[in-house]
Amino acid sequence: MKCRVLAMGRGAVLVETEDGERAQALHAELLRRRAAGEFPEVREIVPAARTVLVGGLADPRAFAAAVSGWDVPPVEAGHGELREVPVRFDGPDVAEVAELWAVTPAELPGIVTATPFRVAFCGFSPGFAYLTGLPAERHVPRRPTPRTAVPPGSLALAGPYAGLYPRSSPGGWQLIGTTDAPLWDPARDPAALLSPGTEVRFVRADA
Repeated sequence: MKCRVLAMGRGAVLVETEDGERAQALHAELLRRRAAGEFPEVREIVPAARTVLVGGLADPRAFAAAVSGWDVPPVEAGHGELREVPVRFDGPDVAEVAELWAVTPAELPGIVTATPFRVAFCGFSPGFAYLTGLPAERHVPRRPTPRTAVPPGSLALAGPYAGLYPRSSPGGWQLIGTTDAPLWDPARDPAALLSPGTEVRFVRADA
């Protein structure tokens, strides 16, 4: 696998890949190898847009030397835990996104619900998951002026990603819907409803 080590600590290695798809593939491969008993000491495997942090390694130098030689297959659909998230397509930017997609607002929900999404990584705020799966022709730009407050539960699009806002916060993504799903609950284990590697299907809440 073509990658490079950006940083190496006493028990951790930060690996950079060529793109997001390869970062997801490396994350899945690390989970598979740990489950098979190859890295029982590893405590953290944290993906980001193009990197994966591996923490708790007994021999980080040996890991760093070996990882670039791995044969890492691409992620296949249907291999992750599946969560269905009910959504009302009532966002203020539905008409604008539909115009960018050259479809009608009534057609937009069907496109979103037919798209298989996958959590690539989490960040920005607790419980916020960056979902991949939109084909290139469905990528949309951020809004030129971010909103000062995005309502909690908002389903939003920006660039190659879809995301769900677990709490109110500023944001410049295009808002196309809302959900009542509990995206973040500190009393739950895990607290986040969506974690890296989870497959997501949106379903119409009013269907």
